[in-house]
Amino acid sequence: MKKKALIFGITGQDGSYLAELLLKKKYIVHGVKRRSSSINTGRIDHIYQDPHIKKRTFLLHYGDITDSLSVTRLIKQIKPNEIYNLAAQSHVQVSFESPEYTANADAIGALRILEAIRFNNLEKKTKFYQAGTSELYGLNEKIPQRESTNFHPASPYGVAKLYAHWITINYREAYKIFASNGILFNHESPRRGETFVTQKIVQALCRIKLRKQKTLYIGNLYAKRDWGHAKDFVKAMWLILQHKKPDDFVISTGRQTTVKNFINLVSKELKITIKWKGKGLKEKAIDENGNIIVSCDKSYYRPLEVNNLLGDSKKARKILGWKPEFGLKKLISDMIKSEMQRISS
Repeated sequence: MKKKALIFGITGQDGSYLAELLLKKKYIVHGVKRRSSSINTGRIDHIYQDPHIKKRTFLLHYGDITDSLSVTRLIKQIKPNEIYNLAAQSHVQVSFESPEYTANADAIGALRILEAIRFNNLEKKTKFYQAGTSELYGLNEKIPQRESTNFHPASPYGVAKLYAHWITINYREAYKIFASNGILFNHESPRRGETFVTQKIVQALCRIKLRKQKTLYIGNLYAKRDWGHAKDFVKAMWLILQHKKPDDFVISTGRQTTVKNFINLVSKELKITIKWKGKGLKEKAIDENGNIIVSCDKSYYRPLEVNNLLGDSKKARKILGWKPEFGLKKLISDMIKSEMQRISS
């Protein structure tokens, strides 16, 4: 009998890649999408169009992680073997402007799912995966950061995710639910939302290359991040729920680079020659014709800056047998190729 998976957040970057992975593994995949006045299924439309995927193995349902009734109804109706909670207000900067909504979706959303599992007596049938984040570590700049590193979130987003992390552990210990956390460091792809810094950089520099844009405005150039590919990270999510017991795992590449160097790598791939001049907010990247390609803008700085994130995923590599297959240069190449195709079409 095929396993059934329920994905909250299926229309996002991770949800779409996870759906593809689970379908290849012969799961019946149920996804939850929010009602919207505009089409929000662009990342998964190709699955519908795939003639090899039978319609009864990929089903979408209307629901919302902020709506207890829809969460409980869907879990009772589907009785999934695995639930992946990837739904969130996932933009750090936005969380400072919408802290209450972020808490409702990111913190209480996880609680709603766990309570629905318990309320429907599915503790022994359903496994639960909670998508955590490196933003849990926040201002703790001790590196590398592993499962035992102290948390110090620096945004409403990070604080909300910290609640979700601990409520997952609490329900695991109190009610013996198979509930696990993946503490995922930054992971990108061609499907990354355009407001996230990596996609923002790729899109702007591609447009600059094609003379459709003049300048990229950016915030903190010296924030250090551990960037991986979303395809690698969704494999880790699946492996976490296949482990014999529930546990918490850091998922990361173990390699770090700055936002500034990410810009350099994208520029190099696009054959845009740039030189950096100035310091602080006056630092700029200038091309060989003297045009300002990149300029700093204070409005893109966070109220609290997280400067140094680097993950230690030894536990996941040893216990789960997971390891990343994509390097940063291959990730950037994929993102550029996809963006150039999108612009040209």
